[in-house]
Amino acid sequence: MLHRAVAWALGFALALHASSPALAQAPNRAPSRTLTLTAAMQRALAANPRLTAAERDIGIARGRRIQAGAIPNPDLSFELDNAFGTGDYRGTRSAETTLQISQLVELSGKRQARIAAGDAGFAVAGWDRAAVRLEVLSETAIAFVNVLSAQRRVEIFDEQIATLGRLTPLLQRRVDAGASSPAEVARAEVAADLAKADRERARVALAVARRDLAALMGLTAPDFKGVSGNLSRIGRPPSFPTVLAALEANPQLVRWTAVQAQRRAELLLARLKVVPDPQVGLAWRHYRDTGDDAVRLGVAIPLPLWDQNRGGILEAQETLAKTDAEWKINRIGLILLLGRAWETIGGAIEEVRLLRGSTIPKSRNALETIESGYGQGRFTLLEILDAQAVAVQAALREVEALTIFHTAVATIEGLTGSPLTLSREASR
Repeated sequence: MLHRAVAWALGFALALHASSPALAQAPNRAPSRTLTLTAAMQRALAANPRLTAAERDIGIARGRRIQAGAIPNPDLSFELDNAFGTGDYRGTRSAETTLQISQLVELSGKRQARIAAGDAGFAVAGWDRAAVRLEVLSETAIAFVNVLSAQRRVEIFDEQIATLGRLTPLLQRRVDAGASSPAEVARAEVAADLAKADRERARVALAVARRDLAALMGLTAPDFKGVSGNLSRIGRPPSFPTVLAALEANPQLVRWTAVQAQRRAELLLARLKVVPDPQVGLAWRHYRDTGDDAVRLGVAIPLPLWDQNRGGILEAQETLAKTDAEWKINRIGLILLLGRAWETIGGAIEEVRLLRGSTIPKSRNALETIESGYGQGRFTLLEILDAQAVAVQAALREVEALTIFHTAVATIEGLTGSPLTLSREASR
């Protein structure tokens, strides 16, 4: 069942929350005749450029975290006083030589606050990567469903063309027997040509769908001829409150906890910026004219008289206060997507049930009756062409409803990051 393969891959994505070099360096696969959903998702995880970019973001955040814990480097300075002047200060005979080392001493936990911000930023990048993985898997599942449904549409038009092809000899015999007008042959040929035009349009749509799926797997062109899967099986999802509860585990929502921690650390840094950090220096001084040596100690402290970082503190406060609103905006957007997909599943199920329970069987029975009676002269060509068109449209509507169903399932599983347990429904 399609949704179970999606669920497996979504769980696979969560298990791969850490880096996976084996997948990242997977070699190009040889062209295959058919592609399964599981294989498509594995290849998307291995080669999708969005995931590659997300991995680089992890590295960037790791670098920032490392740098946040760095201690300021000491300064080494050299001074030469009372030299190269005139009189007693000619040359360096009265020179005073000073060699000094100084160190900035960070106070009030500035380094710890930077480390906390770096740790939170690294966590944010990790959740962002997990969110991208789920998006790629969901998009791959949807693209796979589109290819599968496009294949079925081509098959339906092929069946229609074959049916019209079988009708032509029968029609010609009726014309030869004088039971039908020669114009009916042309009318049947026109119907066949229109069916071929529809098949060509469906074939182009299939080619486009294959390219879309290939792009998600990091390919410039498809290296597969088709996909294999069961599009016909459906099932009813759990209640909306159950699905909604699972949404809270979405990485796009979980990340906001880390974002809030990061912004709190940044606010603390903004407040601590006002606290002056002393520069402590230790120097050795040599007096050449007397040959004496001395040690000099120094402390420099900046005075926060004019700049107390009020603007920076206000900016950090407002940024932190905005976090809750941003989380709510994000959550509402995801709930809207979830609700639409859940309602779509219900509508698609009812449509498929109606088509399978009434429309498709009746259209097929009508077509069989008209086809068998046409040779006996009980029905006209127009009636048989109309019956064929209705049967084809019913089959296409079923494919469309099934596509909508599986697309919505993949959307929900991409939002919740967990499989949907669907009640079993028999396939047609």
